[in-house]
Amino acid sequence: MNLKEIFAVTGQSGLFQFVSQGRAGIIVESLLDKRRSTIPPAAKASSLADVVIFTEAEEMPLAKVLQAIKDLQNAAPALDVKKSAEAELKDFFAKVVPTYDRERVHFSDIKKIVAWYNLLQVNNLLDFEVSAQDSPASEAAGVADKSAPKPAVSHVQAAAPRATSKAAGATKIMAPRKAQ
Repeated sequence: MNLKEIFAVTGQSGLFQFVSQGRAGIIVESLLDKRRSTIPPAAKASSLADVVIFTEAEEMPLAKVLQAIKDLQNAAPALDVKKSAEAELKDFFAKVVPTYDRERVHFSDIKKIVAWYNLLQVNNLLDFEVSAQDSPASEAAGVADKSAPKPAVSHVQAAAPRATSKAAGATKIMAPRKAQ
């Protein structure tokens, strides 16, 4: 599983797995109830591969944080965010990422990350690929993983409207005219 295919959508609970690209946006499947829906281009959707955690030294990719939770829990579910106290969750997260920035990583962020881990664990999606470009050593050397498949969609973005012309039954996409 690639974390680029898992999305968090602002205003909607849970996580969504990419299914396909549609005309009205991307088609996703909820990891909570397995219902499919369309996320419009104007919605704020973030791929989990793009999420980072602030630490005292540098930013840590979410994939590494999830892997650290998995290692700590031996692939078992983590704390229940609805039943655990704030201090208990903060102590747990401090064991996972001891150097997290306590001023910029809020309690709501910790709850969200632990809830995401539990949701991925229930759906057996914790065996994700940590690409070579996530490691700082490969970034410094400029090494990219050429064997990894490219994701079908890397992020959701509002598309600019295009003018269309239907001549002889064909649809042509015309570029907007440049101002002179």
